Amino acid sequence: MSETHRYDAALAADIEARWQEYWERHGTYETPNPSGDLADDPEQAARPKKFIMDMFPYPSGAGLHVGHPLGYIATDVYARYQRMAGHNVLHTLGFDAFGLPAEQYAVQTGTHPRVSTEANMANYRAQLRRLGLGYDQRRSFATIDPDYYRWTQWIFLRIFNSWYDEEAGRARPIAELVAAFEAGERPTPDGRPWAELTPAERATVLDGHRLAYAADAPVNWCPGLGTVLANEEVTADGRSERGNFPVFKSTLRQWNMRITAYADRLADDLDTVDWPEAIKLQQRNWIGRSEGARIDFQVGEKGDGGTVTVFTTRQDTLFGATYMVLAPEHHLVDAVVPDAWPADTRDAWTGGHATPAEAVAAYRKQAGAKSDVERQAEAREKTGVFTGARAVNPATGERIPVFIADYVLVGYGTGAIMAVPAHDSRDFAFARAFDLPIRCVVEPTDGRSADPATWDDAFASHDGRLINSASDAVSLDGLTVPEAKTRMNEWLTAAGLGEGTVNYRLRDWLFSRQRYWGEPFPIVYDEDGIAHALPDSMLPLELPEVDDYSPRTFDPDDADTQPEPPLARNEEWVNVTLDLGDGPKRYRRETNTMPNWAGSCWYHLRYLDPHNDQALVDPELERYWMGPRDGRPTGGVDLYVGGAEHAVLHLLYARFWHKVLFDLGHVSSAEPYHKLFNQGMIQAYVYRDERGFPVPAAEVEEREDGFWYEGARVSRELGKIGKSLKNVVSPDDICATYGADTLRLYEMAMGPLDVSRPWETRAVVGQYRLLQRLWRNVLDETTGEVTVVDVEPTEDTLRAVHKAVDGVRQDLDALRFNTAIAKITELNNHVTKLAEVPRQVAETLVLLIAPLAPHVAEELWQRLGHDTSVTRADFPVADPAYLVDETVTCVVQIRGKVRARIEVEPAIAEADLEARALAEPAVVAALGGAGIRKVIVRAPKLVNIVPA
Repeated sequence: MSETHRYDAALAADIEARWQEYWERHGTYETPNPSGDLADDPEQAARPKKFIMDMFPYPSGAGLHVGHPLGYIATDVYARYQRMAGHNVLHTLGFDAFGLPAEQYAVQTGTHPRVSTEANMANYRAQLRRLGLGYDQRRSFATIDPDYYRWTQWIFLRIFNSWYDEEAGRARPIAELVAAFEAGERPTPDGRPWAELTPAERATVLDGHRLAYAADAPVNWCPGLGTVLANEEVTADGRSERGNFPVFKSTLRQWNMRITAYADRLADDLDTVDWPEAIKLQQRNWIGRSEGARIDFQVGEKGDGGTVTVFTTRQDTLFGATYMVLAPEHHLVDAVVPDAWPADTRDAWTGGHATPAEAVAAYRKQAGAKSDVERQAEAREKTGVFTGARAVNPATGERIPVFIADYVLVGYGTGAIMAVPAHDSRDFAFARAFDLPIRCVVEPTDGRSADPATWDDAFASHDGRLINSASDAVSLDGLTVPEAKTRMNEWLTAAGLGEGTVNYRLRDWLFSRQRYWGEPFPIVYDEDGIAHALPDSMLPLELPEVDDYSPRTFDPDDADTQPEPPLARNEEWVNVTLDLGDGPKRYRRETNTMPNWAGSCWYHLRYLDPHNDQALVDPELERYWMGPRDGRPTGGVDLYVGGAEHAVLHLLYARFWHKVLFDLGHVSSAEPYHKLFNQGMIQAYVYRDERGFPVPAAEVEEREDGFWYEGARVSRELGKIGKSLKNVVSPDDICATYGADTLRLYEMAMGPLDVSRPWETRAVVGQYRLLQRLWRNVLDETTGEVTVVDVEPTEDTLRAVHKAVDGVRQDLDALRFNTAIAKITELNNHVTKLAEVPRQVAETLVLLIAPLAPHVAEELWQRLGHDTSVTRADFPVADPAYLVDETVTCVVQIRGKVRARIEVEPAIAEADLEARALAEPAVVAALGGAGIRKVIVRAPKLVNIVPA
């Protein structure tokens, strides 16, 4: 008779489709909230909560490949387990749908970005549904939904209308700052009363404090994309992360977020979250806190060129500063450049130009074509030009030349340095190139002399004592470096020439994009160019239709271009008459859009309360799901799983937004994500022909002598999965061949979740066979009848079951899904050998595998006679009595060589174990009557005998 009920791909497809429809129809994964939903269910209300999140997916047109679902399956397994373990679990998934990919696709095809994006989302949802992912679909949304980005705009306005109070250490409403100016409690920059300032002057003052502000600043301009980019979106070799186009420095008026105000809190609060140390280190390094001093240098013959301020971490070496360098983009360069070269200018300093202005202009153009990373490369030749100006070293009184050079960046410190060539390698190389003085002021401790003329490189060390560092005003000679730093700080402060301070590598977050497919800014400008916030009643400001939504792009190598936002072409939308409280007036809308990071900065909050049209989030819901708890002083999501590549992009930005909302009282949690877990990457083999071009992996034949494609040998390497590498494996294909449960098990069994691993389609069958054996342990493949029996398991089987339960629980709690599957497999193999399968054992097996393979678990659970979903069943708990072995194998050694193995009780006393070992016949024979000098006992597993 044929096996009509055998678990195969066809049966798996039928089971999976039926249960997916059941879950959707019955709202199996709909999560009750603490108010309303749980009011009439005290038992559910008493459950602890778990808020589990995946990083926002961007729905690309290519759909999912087998690498994408790794994290989604992992969080689904964890959520299912926690639900069965007694938690109220919130787990859902939305879409990060604004941004460049959809817009670029639209430009290429003429399809509106919304049309292509919504089609992609529909495809993603279908693929994710087929995997059996248990999301609360009521809570899903996309960032392009006006109901969603209304609140993105609302948060932006809260940030725009806030300032950071350094004394209070938190953000406060800008209205409170205005009130302080009006009352005279805070002086205006020029000392005039607030009432005497014009509206434009007041706006300028407030912009200097706002957490969201527009300003002229050096930006990363990418002509090939037609937009500016944040520092974090530029690769190490100075190209755009998206599209790989060249990026140039340009000065433009752009929106910024004053994330630097939160630098200390962003660094310090990393101690309160459970994140991988590598991610914490990346954020701390990106924030880049460093202690040093601010020092003022007067420029010009009589200081008439103004003051240039530098930040240095080596204020102790001020006596060794023999020249200054400004970044080419520094705002004071034009002010210090004289009309003609001074008489003592050396030819090597001018770059061959007739005037300082010509030299500076030419060098600026040259520097603008280089990336920050390229400019900072240690090995490259140092270039620069003399500005024609000189500054006064405040410690020595010497007039030192002021250069511009591209190894100094305007984005770090103050964009100017005091150059101490004796003790900085880059300054040393520059000084040698331009024949500038080099003065040793820290006594070398590496054996070299104190004469820099004999050196091959700088002595850059914090060891040694100060030399050549004394004047009538201050002396550092003989002090250690730390002592000299302290003394210099004291002198600078007393002399009014500077002070000890802290600097950060972190720059304010560039928040403008010259694109169409993004959130419009809820900002309008009056006829004087003053920015006004739209009232909340005018939100959402919806993205308008435009005839041409492609940004104007340029020759990727042409730095002398300017962005032209697509929204600027819609004159009817840009120029509007609005009543903002003082009567109808004409305004001009902001035509830049927000970056794609905006929507992902706060989506965790929308999951809590997705349909609230009266508030960002119900405070009670936010406290319940994200509020501080014991051991979690800053609160946050219980588990957040995603890629490590977002360490200084999304994760840093989201923390900043959340802290502003916390300061303003909109949330109770000071951190958005308490526990972060970075999943590894699923890789696949890439096959290349003799030209190095990828060939279709699915068509490669493996032979004993290598790999072949269309009769030619090809090479094999492990790489990312992608269309360009022709190695994409679709999860749909695996589901069709084996079923979704097999795919889920295989991805979880491949290795530790946080480690990258290679995809091997041929290995999938191993998990397929596990499910087939489980199926046969419960059902007859011929009749489909349940074959388990109502008998008590043997002692041996009970021990196997409870050890598996205990191990699987520990593994699932720790996200060790691969070892959990190994333990389930071991128990399943044990059960396979039984003549009869006790019902209790079969049901435990089904419950153990339910989080990992939910479809087959639901089917077997129902066939075992249960009328409720296995999702709501209790996860098994091990009985400690069965976790202790009845006997333990003790190894008996003589001179380190094993002579016997004996079975003993786990709790055997050392004296009893020694006696048993010495009485063992094999041991007696091996000793041969020899005396015993020493017996070492490590009960219950080892006895080592040392003969006399």
